[in-house]
Amino acid sequence: MARLAVLSYHTSPLAQPGTGDGGGMNVYVRELSSALARLGHEVDVYTRRDNTQIRDSVHVEPGFRVHYVTAGPPRVLDRDELPDFVAEFTDSVATLFRCAGAPDAIHANYWLSGLAGHRLKHELDIPLIMTFHTLERVKADHFEGESEDRAFQEAAIFACADAVLASCEVEAEQFVRFYNADPSRVHVVPLGVEHAFFAPGFRPQARRALGVDGDATMLLFVGRLQKLKGVDLALETLIELRERGRDAMLAIIGGPSGPDGRETLSGLHRRVEQAGVIEHVSFVAPQAHQLLSTWMRAADVMLVPSRSESFGLVALESSACGTPVVASDVGGLMTLIDPGVTGFLIPGREPDAWADAVETVIDPQNATIMSNAAVLLARRYTWRSAAQSLATLTERLSLSGLVRC
Repeated sequence: MARLAVLSYHTSPLAQPGTGDGGGMNVYVRELSSALARLGHEVDVYTRRDNTQIRDSVHVEPGFRVHYVTAGPPRVLDRDELPDFVAEFTDSVATLFRCAGAPDAIHANYWLSGLAGHRLKHELDIPLIMTFHTLERVKADHFEGESEDRAFQEAAIFACADAVLASCEVEAEQFVRFYNADPSRVHVVPLGVEHAFFAPGFRPQARRALGVDGDATMLLFVGRLQKLKGVDLALETLIELRERGRDAMLAIIGGPSGPDGRETLSGLHRRVEQAGVIEHVSFVAPQAHQLLSTWMRAADVMLVPSRSESFGLVALESSACGTPVVASDVGGLMTLIDPGVTGFLIPGREPDAWADAVETVIDPQNATIMSNAAVLLARRYTWRSAAQSLATLTERLSLSGLVRC
């Protein structure tokens, strides 16, 4: 059985997704770590302490622990402050390794954790497995870049990581195209779904539980409120449908995130008021992960209008609940949706095209067929399978020599 050290510097896997920097990565780290532990492996997650009230270590379940490491002030940091304390975080994790014994491998998540993992690999001769989640050059290609220095650091991590995990073939190709990654060190390990929570159900009951109008066409957006996630397009789609005479509503679940989060939320409120759809748009606070399934079962259509998306976990979870997805034709979403079968992929950002897709999905002749097809597609993805792939890779790396810079 393997001992795996998971680095999640900038956000805890136990944090609420949909707030601050918490999102799909939190779910990924938590669910993958849990699945590994249930297979008998030992998993220790190291994250930066962002408040003074939490214990040094939290035992999540047998074999899975989260350690809160002091690095910088114990508060939530702005994004531009986070790089300043990576070195302190790395020093503290190295000390913990020396006290408890070195793990068999390091699994770093996001580029900031990759900086720590890169150094620890060389200091302790431990294999480094890397999951980036988002990449600077990919975002810049689809939306707008933030920092060329970040892209340079990501390229250095690519060059030294013993293995880089991609969630799908599309992402694997991006690694090679944008970062000249060695294809032999890129491994496709799809994410999973917790099918005990995300499963089909009775839509009227889900709506009653949420207090939602039982007759209206319900659109759903789940994610952080920032420009990258395209929530504004979800709202414009709702407005277009209502202008066509559709009795439609939109639930937006999530909180502002990143430097443009507050501006994004304010812009949504202004647009809702301007378009006269106040009674038809619900702003819902971020929900515990397992509770999202009720919202997904209540909805007719999930909208995922991201400008860039490495995988699109919310689209997969919605499919598992039997709710078809209309999404941007980008990144991992291209592998999660079978156009015309489980939902639609839209290449542009014109609200009328998105509204056309929604109307096709909710057509009575299509709705049930698409719902059933979405459930069948989602059943291919499990966290257990992802954990087995990662465990096999960890064992293989432990028997081979490390990649050198």
